Amino acid sequence: MTELNTGTDKLLGRVHGPVAVLSFNRPESRNALSDEIYDGFNTALPQVAQRDDIRVLMVTGEGGAFCSGGDVKGFRASHAGEGESMTQEESLDRLRRNQMWISGAFRKLPKPVVAAIPGPAAGAGFSIALAADFRVATESAILVSAFSTIGASGDFGSSWFLPRLIGEAKAKEFMFLSARVSASEALSLGLINRMFADAEFDDAAMAFCDELAARSPIAMRMQKENIQRSFDADVATALDAEATAMVRAMSTADHREAVAAFFDKRTPNYVGR
Repeated sequence: MTELNTGTDKLLGRVHGPVAVLSFNRPESRNALSDEIYDGFNTALPQVAQRDDIRVLMVTGEGGAFCSGGDVKGFRASHAGEGESMTQEESLDRLRRNQMWISGAFRKLPKPVVAAIPGPAAGAGFSIALAADFRVATESAILVSAFSTIGASGDFGSSWFLPRLIGEAKAKEFMFLSARVSASEALSLGLINRMFADAEFDDAAMAFCDELAARSPIAMRMQKENIQRSFDADVATALDAEATAMVRAMSTADHREAVAAFFDKRTPNYVGR
């Protein structure tokens, strides 16, 4: 296992075989977001995208929580006139930038992103988990939008990702009422992909990532692009793009290796070419 540079100890980075792990590290605040964390993602994610030895990204949190979202103590200090003073336009520019550095970057990353949720995911932390391609959680994890409890509307993509996962009416219920969702309910709704026992979570979450990493990285990249395009494209455009990706995928060394492995009854060794 080697370190992955994030430029800060508030976001820990490491590489575990083919899996990069970025972990929120502000356990004293249940991993509330901070400028250091935003900068950390902006430093680390381009590395993850560029490195061929990294095939999957796992995002998790230290100290038994995923991420509690914005720092409510910081909000209170700002309302009291303490800390950095910004105009509304400056605040808007900053939030737009931070959203693209995390949720937008997850969407563009040409590799699967797995949110491994060891405990509470709330507010923007909940939104960031939604931005991942997959979510796995402990049995004791709680997911909650939390925005309405502090008179906020939501950020980091909650209004875009949530209805696509669970439908419009249920998404509105979650957002308007800040409903607390258990891991078992989230699993039944399709909000998370897997639920693991608390004591087994670390190993099980990594095993899930390793299973993804064993697949063809080229095929997964193209599948991610195809699925994401489908929300905005008409069927003719989607079919054309899908056909283009299929022909390209079947011209790769990975495809030839997969066919050979199928007939040899062995596990394929993908090289990403």
